[in-house]
Amino acid sequence: MNDIEYMQQALTLAEKGRGWTSPNPMVGALLVKDGRVVGRGYHQRAGGAHAEVKAIDHAGKLSQGTTLYVTLEPCNHFGRTPPCTHKILAAGIRRVVVAMGDPNPGVEGGGNRYLQDHGIEVTTDICEKEARTLNEAFITWITTGRPFVIVKCAATLDGRIATRTGDSRWVTGSAARQFVHRLRHAVDGIMVGVQTVKKDDPSLTTRLDGATGSDPTRIILDTHLSIPMKSKLLHQTSPAPTWVVCGKHAPADRRAALESTGARVITAPVKDSRIDLPPLMQRLGEMGITSLLIEGGGMVIGSAFAAGIVDKICFFYAPKILGGDDGIPMCRGTGPERMHQSIAVHDLSVLRFDTDVMLQGYLKPL
Repeated sequence: MNDIEYMQQALTLAEKGRGWTSPNPMVGALLVKDGRVVGRGYHQRAGGAHAEVKAIDHAGKLSQGTTLYVTLEPCNHFGRTPPCTHKILAAGIRRVVVAMGDPNPGVEGGGNRYLQDHGIEVTTDICEKEARTLNEAFITWITTGRPFVIVKCAATLDGRIATRTGDSRWVTGSAARQFVHRLRHAVDGIMVGVQTVKKDDPSLTTRLDGATGSDPTRIILDTHLSIPMKSKLLHQTSPAPTWVVCGKHAPADRRAALESTGARVITAPVKDSRIDLPPLMQRLGEMGITSLLIEGGGMVIGSAFAAGIVDKICFFYAPKILGGDDGIPMCRGTGPERMHQSIAVHDLSVLRFDTDVMLQGYLKPL
């Protein structure tokens, strides 16, 4: 096997940490000696041992003289855990192969340089694109301070997310909906508008078939605090909190009533009678939300695109046609006047879930 094949194995290991490592990145590591893998490890949870440490401990004395494959540049600073570079040197590893450098502006290049300065051969940028995609949320948050924002919606082939009566259950089938729950597991926060809460009374939790998932923080845009007090998300049992975002003129008694349920009320700037999304994203980033899934409704999705906060789309299409012009569109609000002003989507890919399809793409480069 070559460097690329071993690194792909390390990337597969790193993926096991999805949904559990935030605000840390997902990292996988592999130790290879004489063509045989002798150690494996991945970062399992924030505050836990790093992937390199796991792999070295797994290999034990066999670490001497090995090649280490790691999906992110080894850390060279003291955080919750000691520097991985020190552990690598002590283990007697002779070569380190790295998929991508650490994007943290405060530590960029430090780990690779330290290892090279101490006589270890370092090879970089092996499967770099795959590694950056794996940690696209961490890269965005650590370099900009705001969360990586994904817009998800499910629509008919003629672009409607609900009928004229608001009925949307269900646009897509169970396989597509299960993928959405995996998306929820992978992100720190999920955001909807208060009208979606009023209409659908969603739980906004993660429900994975045959597995335990992580619930995202539930974030409700509610300028005037009109959310019904009986809403499920205010009373359900979940380790994740519920945050309600309002304007500064929201009624104080409503704030107190919501806070009495355990919800957190956050005051944010308002623009054109709606929550101003760009400053809210910076606030959420400061509060530890590194990734955010926007699930609707149409006005919130349209506002997110108009505000320029979206990084990635996951658009599901079901083989259904409403056939009228009175259903609820994917995006609401005022769009551009000219086609050349439309938002370009890059790196588009297509996934299929039974009879449904999903278009996945990016609006901003990593």
